[in-house]
Amino acid sequence: MTNFIKTYIGKGKQISNYDIVKVTLTAAELLKHKYTKDGVEYITFEVAKMKEADKYGRTHTAYVTTPDYKLEPATAQEPAAKPITKPAAKKRVKKLATA
Repeated sequence: MTNFIKTYIGKGKQISNYDIVKVTLTAAELLKHKYTKDGVEYITFEVAKMKEADKYGRTHTAYVTTPDYKLEPATAQEPAAKPITKPAAKKRVKKLATA
């Protein structure tokens, strides 16, 4: 299964009474995520509405997603780990007093 890693690159604010979100990004951070396809450079990112506005009134966040390919753990090839057990407690034996 492929997971995705989100790298946050900026935030934005919805313009009142319009379906427009004005987003501010740093150019240096944005250019880290450019890629080339068929000789043309692209940058792909997503803009999502936040649950609540931050202290500056920004209502949206921008991020880049990249796939995180993790190898599936080998189940049959590795021996099962032995469970850690505590050493058995020593039993105290009461000596009967002989009178």
